[in-house]
Amino acid sequence: MNTSDFITLLAEHQDKSLLFEYAPGMLVGTNYHITEVKHLTIDAVDCGAGTDSWKETVIQLWESPNELGKPDYMSSYKALGILRKVGTMKSYEMDAPVKIEYGNTMFHTTQLHITGFLAKEKELIIKLAVQPTDCKAKETCGVPENVEAETNACAPGSGCC
Repeated sequence: MNTSDFITLLAEHQDKSLLFEYAPGMLVGTNYHITEVKHLTIDAVDCGAGTDSWKETVIQLWESPNELGKPDYMSSYKALGILRKVGTMKSYEMDAPVKIEYGNTMFHTTQLHITGFLAKEKELIIKLAVQPTDCKAKETCGVPENVEAETNACAPGSGCC
């Protein structure tokens, strides 16, 4: 989901609580805050010496230990207000993909991709998932395109990047 679509989604569901599902059936706590919005420019070189660059919007969530047991989630309206304020300070690249940065004591901190959403009567649930790493230079490295993931697929001498 890109930045424009995410902001539009929040605007369409302002009256709902905003929940984030970081793994199947696992929700970020009601005590979360949006602590940072990052406007990233990635300038990369892959293992085949190919270059690429792109932009990302990363929204960081943090659970406040002082608000454990808080009864209500942040509203989409409040989140939208935060994002709009950030946008007046630093412009968004509206086509940039949105990632949610999150972690807790039971889940490693990572940047999660938005895979979808579920709009219920009083809740907007943003579905998140970890995107596995991949070799962008399979042809250069001699790795077939449709290699199935195996435990030892990237062992030394396997032909993996």
